[in-house]
Parts: sequence; C-alpha cells; structure tokens
Amino acid sequence: MELEKRIDLLLRLSEYMQSDDANWEAAKQRAMNSNAWFTEENIQLAIDHITHYYLHPTALRQWVQMYQLPVASQKVGIVMAGNIPLVGFHDFLCGFISGHTLHLKLSSKDEWLIRQIINQLIAWEPALSDQIIIAEQLKNATAYIATGSNNSARYFEQYFGKYPHIIRQNRTSVAILDGTETTEDFHALAKDVFSYFGLGCRNVTQLCVPKGYVFDQLLETFSEYRFYMDHHKYKNNYDYHLAIYLLNKVPCLTNEVVLLVENELPFSAVSVLHYRYYTDKEALISSLETHQDIQAIVCKEKAPFGRAQFPALTDYADGVDTMKFLCDL
Repeated sequence: MELEKRIDLLLRLSEYMQSDDANWEAAKQRAMNSNAWFTEENIQLAIDHITHYYLHPTALRQWVQMYQLPVASQKVGIVMAGNIPLVGFHDFLCGFISGHTLHLKLSSKDEWLIRQIINQLIAWEPALSDQIIIAEQLKNATAYIATGSNNSARYFEQYFGKYPHIIRQNRTSVAILDGTETTEDFHALAKDVFSYFGLGCRNVTQLCVPKGYVFDQLLETFSEYRFYMDHHKYKNNYDYHLAIYLLNKVPCLTNEVVLLVENELPFSAVSVLHYRYYTDKEALISSLETHQDIQAIVCKEKAPFGRAQFPALTDYADGVDTMKFLCDL
C-alpha cells in the first residue's frame, strides 16, 4: 500500500475515533466493562491525545519525512501493554506507517479499543486483513516489540532475545519542584500525577523537593481530584495504604485523596505519591536523565508541568526510536 494511502487511512481513523459511531461506542463500553480503571474520561483522554498529537495531519507527515521507510515488508510481532487505554497505539502506528506485516498480541486489559480500530481499518481497506493480524501467539517473526512488567520482560528476553527486538519494562516519571511554583503549576502537575489514576509510565509518582519544602498549597490544589474517592478501586488502594502506614507508624501527609510519603524509590502505588529531598538541582537532573527507571522528568528545565501525558510522535518510550528500529530491519 502506498504511503499516502496509509496516511489517508490514519487521518480518516482520527475522525472516526472522535465520532459517535455505534461500533466505536460499543467498543468503548466493552472496554469500560472489562477494566474498571478504563473510565469514560480516561478513554476520552487517550483518544484526544492520539487524534490531536499522533494523527494530526501536519505532525504525522513531518514525522514520516524524518525516516527512510523500508522497501520490503517484514513480519513484526508486537506485544502490547494494557496499563492505560490505547497505550499500544504508538507501536501499532509505527508498524503500520513503516509498511510491515503486524502480528499483534493484545493485552487482556486493553483489548476492545485496539481491536475495533483494526476492524474499522480493515472494513475500509480489506487488503489490510493480511497486514494486520491479531494473534494469541507470536511466532516466526523477523523482529519483536514487547512491553510489560519487569518480570515479563525477562520472559520476553528469553523468547525474543535472538531476534532484533525492543523490550520495555516498568518505568515511571518524577517531578522536580523548587518552591517557586504557582497555583497554576500545581493544577498542571496534578494532571501529571492523577491522569489515568497514575497507572501510566509517564505519570509522576515521585516529587523531588528542596529541604524544608512545604506541601500545603500542593495538597490543597490536588484536592480537586477528591472525586477519585468515588471510584471503588482507587478508594480501596487509598484505604489499604493508609492503614499500612498507620500500622507501621510511617509518617505521611494527606488531603484525603493522595498519600504523600517520603521515599527514595521513584515508583509508588496507586493513591500514593513519594517525595525525596535534594540539594543540587542540576546534579539531580543529570542523575535522573541516566536513571533506567525514569521515563519523563517534569520540571521547568525539562517537560513542562501538565504535559507528561501528552508525548509527541518523537517522544519514544524508553528513549528508543521505534520507527528507526522498524525502518532498519
């Protein structure tokens, strides 16, 4: 299929994803029914990001022009994650634009949205049924892209290690505060912390703050997400971790929607936000830039507050250029 035709299909898909088509609405409903974390708001947030940033006509064409697309099609296996809605779409997009034959292993946590997108593309262009294949097992591919947990990454390495591959594991994001933040900054930072209930690798799960930092204004602003306590799974997480901290006499701050706990680890549980102190901001940024667990650094010098969950087409997961990998096969 010619590149321009693939681009036209993607632009048509963008309009479809923002429509109220009955099959698309049914897919969204099935996604919500099968995964309680996939609320209507979170699904729409993912759709808005894809249609406005990934499938924007100008951005899409400029991105494609950066690469020398392969002449020959290869069989590429893609194992998709399911921590947030449509999280595997960028890998699919790279494979589709590069013209490879894709064998997709969908996550059971995020099956229906991706499946309907593929079904709709095939309905428009039946020849794609030979290029985009949903499979339970991925065998005999030329290359593999697999995303999962640290534990599953070990199995991916065992199965796919002898082939060209990209294997991703757990990552998270941190924010650096210096005490000069405004209320607007905190409102924006709240999006980085709470979007998708904090389940994405680009969600901020740790704050780096100077000694003596006062959290009062931050916690007050973060209270705007108190409606999360109406979500049973989020509230169960909050109640559980609060009980654990109380039983173990771990000091924590709370605004009754998030638990703020001092911890050097960047990863935190749902409803928990870690913080750590720093003395040298430049040294901290340098160390975080090389930290294997850090996906994004949110601060005035790096990713702006409120933008962590809106990566551009070139903001590749783990800093590995997926398109270059696919074009070089």
